[in-house]
Order: sequence, then C-alpha cells, then structure tokens
Amino acid sequence: MCIIAVANQKGGTGKTTTCVNLGIGLARAGKKVLLVDADAQGSMAVSLGVREPDNLDHTIVNIMEKVINDEDIADNEGIMHHEEGVDFIPANIELAGLETALVGVMSREFVLKSYLDNIKDKYDYILIDCMPSLGMVTINALVAADYVLIPVEAAYLPTKGLQQLIKTIGKVHRRLNPSLEILGILLTKVDRRANFSKDICDQIREVYGRNIHIFENCIPMSIRAAETSAEGRSIYYYDPKGIVAEGYQSLTKEVLRNEK
Repeated sequence: MCIIAVANQKGGTGKTTTCVNLGIGLARAGKKVLLVDADAQGSMAVSLGVREPDNLDHTIVNIMEKVINDEDIADNEGIMHHEEGVDFIPANIELAGLETALVGVMSREFVLKSYLDNIKDKYDYILIDCMPSLGMVTINALVAADYVLIPVEAAYLPTKGLQQLIKTIGKVHRRLNPSLEILGILLTKVDRRANFSKDICDQIREVYGRNIHIFENCIPMSIRAAETSAEGRSIYYYDPKGIVAEGYQSLTKEVLRNEK
C-alpha cells in the first residue's frame, strides 16, 4: 500500500482538487482508497459533499486526540464514504487548535502515523490533503507518508516557495522518515493560451526536472474544476470529457505506474 501527502505551503495551488480527483481516479481503477483531510479549512470534506464540516462530531481531530491520550479508536471511527467509491476522514476548524496543542506532545511528529499504521492494511492508497503551511500537522503528514506529491500553480509567486518546501521534505527525510520520497511536481492551473504559463512550466522543468519527477501532463486552468467543489462530486462526474478530467486521468495512470 502507499501513503501520499499532497503538500504545498502556498494556498490555492490545487491540493484539495488534486487529492480528491486523484483519489477517485484510483478508486475508478479498482483501488481501495482513503482520503484524509489535514487542513483546518475542511475544503476536502466540502468537495466531497459535507456542507458544514465545522458541525461534524467526528473528524481527524478527534482521532488524533485519542492517539495523544492513548484512548481506543473504534473500527471505522470518523471514516465517511463517498458515492464515487472512496472513504474519507474530514477535518474542520478544530484542527487549527490541535496544531498548537501538538507542540507539547511527546513524539508529536508521529501522531498521525501512529493512527494510519493501524488502518493502512485496509487500503491500497491513502492520500493526505495537507494545509497550506509547514506547521506541525503538515509535518505529521510527511512523517506518515511514503511519498509527497507537490501541486504547483503555473505562476511566479507560487513557484518561489517551492524550494522551501523541498528543503523541509529533505529535513523530514533525514531526521524523521527516511523512506519519504517526492513522487513528483504536478503543474496546475496552466493557461494553455498564455506564453507566461508555458514559460513558468519550462522553468520548473529546467530547474527541478533533473532531480525531481515532473508529471507528464499538467492540469489546465478551467472554471469546471472550481465548480466541482460546489457539487460535492469529482471532475469525472461533473465534466468527464473535459480537459481537467483528462489531466487527472493521466496523473492517475502515472501514479499507478509508480506502484512498487
């Protein structure tokens, strides 16, 4: 099985959209998939049809608190199911408070890993949607993961912070999780009509492509992708023949080829 953290400290790069559509793409390929929302904004839960994640009684926060307090966690506790074939654990605003509380916890970087180690045999893939920061919850996701998938918007400012993220991943690899690898950089929100987007993509491939895999197909800019969140469904359901669905189908195939 494989655990993938979808991470970038820059917001708006398509982490949640990628996590949801890659996860459902893998489920469509016959894989058993769990999506874990590790972002206090609860965007993944909303994208999967949960209208008010802040009102949920069971989220990843409750699960991690039980790990911290050495309390028993019931089978399937907090795990919800989406009609397109994936299981998911939602998050909400309470995760922001847990971020602060983790600072004083023994083995604080390993809380999420401790939980996922107990359930990972039930799944072929676990995808973690990280918050747009490099705080303690994101470090927990990187420690729990086998791979990091980095969505990067094809624009100047989002690419500036990429080096910092790569350095953080390197530190986690050296100090906390020696099996952690970068699965690849996924270029998102690419405006195929603009030379500027093409120039950014070319620069990323030139600067990082020698050492880091750059996924073959990018995810094009499309209003359809943004609209899927309001529908609570994937791009495959909402616009199955569109260019964004094509991009995520290509990504899914590349991830499957990487299976060990």
